[in-house]
Amino acid sequence: MWPTRRLCDLLEIEHPIIQAPMAGSATPELASAVSNAGGLGSLGCGEMTGVELQAVADQMRASTNRPFNLNFFAYDTPRAEPEVLARTRERLQSYYAAQGLGTPPETLPELGPGFDDEKLARLLEIRPRVVSFHFGLPEAYATAALKDAGILLLCSATRADEARAIEAAGFDAVVAQGWEAGGHRGSHQATEPGDGVGSLALIPQVCDAVDLPVIAAGGIGDARGIAAAFALGASGVQMGTAFLSCPEAGTDEVRRTAIRDAGDFDTMVTDAYSGRSARAKRSRYADEMAAERSPVPDFPSMYSLSSPLRAASTETGSEDFSFHLYGQAAALNRLLPAAELVQQLAGETAEVFAGLSVRG
Repeated sequence: MWPTRRLCDLLEIEHPIIQAPMAGSATPELASAVSNAGGLGSLGCGEMTGVELQAVADQMRASTNRPFNLNFFAYDTPRAEPEVLARTRERLQSYYAAQGLGTPPETLPELGPGFDDEKLARLLEIRPRVVSFHFGLPEAYATAALKDAGILLLCSATRADEARAIEAAGFDAVVAQGWEAGGHRGSHQATEPGDGVGSLALIPQVCDAVDLPVIAAGGIGDARGIAAAFALGASGVQMGTAFLSCPEAGTDEVRRTAIRDAGDFDTMVTDAYSGRSARAKRSRYADEMAAERSPVPDFPSMYSLSSPLRAASTETGSEDFSFHLYGQAAALNRLLPAAELVQQLAGETAEVFAGLSVRG
């Protein structure tokens, strides 16, 4: 019933519905349920050690014999600019004082690139059917090694030129992530929070820019959004927020409640927590940091400065420093098990297609 089965045939799945990786929220239970239902389950593995990566892969293989996706962050070693750290510490000092935290950290942790040789070596042992990347492309030698191992490669793009770079790198499909998407924007270079292209404009331009299958992402919350993505030229969709309300997701109760009560204007894009633009529920901290913008340390170094505030706020039951990641279509969420959600989305999309055909 799908207008094109290009993505289904590539990934060997029944429905062209990919559950977004969502590090920390996408559990093996969620991902395997989606894969078993005929979609593609995904796990965010960017912050995992090699041992943790092996453990979740083993758990996935024990839960499903169908393809699944392991996702990684591809970013350069964070820069440590003393003047940026100094300004950020000064900016955060009043928040620290109010929370009884003393002074912000004087140094940032020493971090390497997001995707390194240890993760590559482990992936070549695990050999998942699909590996995807966010924030850009891995080194060419890593891409070549993964392809030689028979692994299918996906990467996020937020602009048409990024999609062209993905195609030129030899990847198998592009995830066109619109500005409406929850979580971190997959831009290949860090962007200002207000910079972004919405899905309605982005998807057809990416489809025109490349010959690869295009996976639409961002603001797709139900069958109407899925059908619209195909109308724009996509071969499938990636949905994240829609799966956060599933019982298998690792969504904490505070965020579940926020999503259940969400409206269309609940979220904003901020880099004040991680150093990279991300869509999350509005908070006092994010609003105030946006009102007087200044550069902050690179992703993920900024977490070392913002995390103490989040932790202290959580202990007191305050939402002033909360970082609840979800997208603009959260109000469309349904409280369903993941497998049932996939089946309903597929069935309802067929009904939308049929309705459009009748109207024509």
